[in-house]
Amino acid sequence: MAGATLTYDVRGPLPTADGSPPLLLIGQPMDASGFSTLASHFADRTVLTYDPRGLGRSVRRDGIAEHRPDQQAEDLHRLIAALGTGHVDLFASSGGAVTSLALVAAHAADVRILVAHEPPLLIMLPDAEQAFAAERLVQEAYHERGWGSGMAMFIALTSWSGELTPEFGRQAPDPAAFGLPTGDDGSRSDPLLSGVSAAVTGYRPDVPALLAAPTRVVIAAGIESKDTLTWRTSAALAAALGLELTVFPSNHGGFLGDEFGQPGQPAAFAARLREVLADEA
Repeated sequence: MAGATLTYDVRGPLPTADGSPPLLLIGQPMDASGFSTLASHFADRTVLTYDPRGLGRSVRRDGIAEHRPDQQAEDLHRLIAALGTGHVDLFASSGGAVTSLALVAAHAADVRILVAHEPPLLIMLPDAEQAFAAERLVQEAYHERGWGSGMAMFIALTSWSGELTPEFGRQAPDPAAFGLPTGDDGSRSDPLLSGVSAAVTGYRPDVPALLAAPTRVVIAAGIESKDTLTWRTSAALAAALGLELTVFPSNHGGFLGDEFGQPGQPAAFAARLREVLADEA
């Protein structure tokens, strides 16, 4: 890739044994390491995972710190072309779901079915201004006091129910209350907290292009996320596309096993994903 070397994993044969599209699993800022458990539930399919540029094993040399959905979409477009499979089925989580929307808008022929799970599209919210202000508070907490404080503010933001108000962040949450470190190790490079992913939450989907695409687009959210930030962004996007929100088990990371010590319900999640991918409606 221009300015980057992308690392990806292939589980199963390419081309696929039965000619069906491979299943591509993507996240952001999470890399491929978070999809091991989910991939294990699709042993009958060829499954692809990858690390976005600048994350995990993928090294960027373009001198850019920012994670941009349009750039990552072009990376995926080139990756899919290199695979020689024609198109893929795509499950995309969080910031990866934002990248997937940019991919389908620009290169719809790359994706047969897209399941976009909880894309954090703050710009879609009626309270977008307050949501962006809250996001800035997360970044300020991180830059001023370190990772534990930033993550505590992030957890408070993502667990807030309903529209955000000026009350959010008036009292900084205690990192210790979440089992987070209270000290500051001095690092400021976390892609979730530092602000380098601002282009992800600020991305405005190209709704006309998505509506015109031959790709079957599914917007999904976990039932345990109901009324929280990424449920609301998902519901807003689904409404803009004239779709019903597709409900999955568990939460924002419901597909996780023990990869990060916060397992969701991966077996139930995988069963629901298999059901959605098989639905021809």
